[in-house]
Amino acid sequence: MLPNYQFFPVSHPEEGAGGKTGNWRVVRPEVTSKCIGCNACFLWCPEGTIMVKGNKAEVNYVYCKGCGVCANVCPVKAITMVSEA
Repeated sequence: MLPNYQFFPVSHPEEGAGGKTGNWRVVRPEVTSKCIGCNACFLWCPEGTIMVKGNKAEVNYVYCKGCGVCANVCPVKAITMVSEA
């Protein structure tokens, strides 16, 4: 949960007109044990598909499109993009 003083646009994925958009994905983010729970991926995910629970990020693969923004902003490189094939 974010402190009250931070006002970032945060979306929560829900099934909308596009349906379960995770089907479009070619690569998926995988969170490794290096995750420190810093919330950078949560804050930058354009689809709101990442939640940080405890000290580890969790990806909602039903809606994640595999854009890779989370892997690019991770300061400890705990997220790697893995091919779906």
